[in-house]
This record gives sequence, structure tokens and C-alpha cells, in this order.
Amino acid sequence: MTTFDDREHAFESKFAHDADMQFRAEARRNKLVGLWAAGLLGKSGDEAAAYALSVVSADFEEAGIEDVVRKVAGDLGALSSADAVRAKMAELLPVAKSQLMSEL
Repeated sequence: MTTFDDREHAFESKFAHDADMQFRAEARRNKLVGLWAAGLLGKSGDEAAAYALSVVSADFEEAGIEDVVRKVAGDLGALSSADAVRAKMAELLPVAKSQLMSEL
């Protein structure tokens, strides 16, 4: 194998790893947002965990974050706005990334 092939393979591997880590971080962020929203809704324990999982699942409806924002803001109603949910998502993404890095 040539040096060029080695470099190409390394770049492909890094791209795949980075994409996987981004997916995991976004899923973790969605779980954290779900737990935050569950707390606002008065849910705890297994009920909060189940709600957080439903928030994670909502992210598979369409590309981007708007599907999650729509679900959480709709469920929270007057307790929070869509902008507040977006802000919480932005706040929790670095937390999710930090959690993932500490688990490695």
C-alpha cells in the first residue's frame, strides 16, 4: 500500500469516527434535554427516563434539531418556549460531549 493510500484510509477512518462521535453527542444532548423537560413536567425516575428516550427518538423524524424542539416545546406548552428549548439544547451539547469524552 502506498503512502497516499495510507493517508486516504486514515482520513476516511477519522471522518467516520468524527461522524459517529457527533451522532452520539447529539443523542446524549437530546437525552439531557428530555430529562430537563421531564423535570419541568414533574416527571421523575422511570417516567423521566422514558420521556427522555421519546425525545431522543423524535430526532429521527427529520434532519436538524427542529423535530426535537417541536416535540419538547409542544409537550412543555406554557412552561417553556421553542427559543428556550433551542437555548437549552445549545447549552447541553458541550455537556454531552464532555460526558462522552470522560467515558472513553
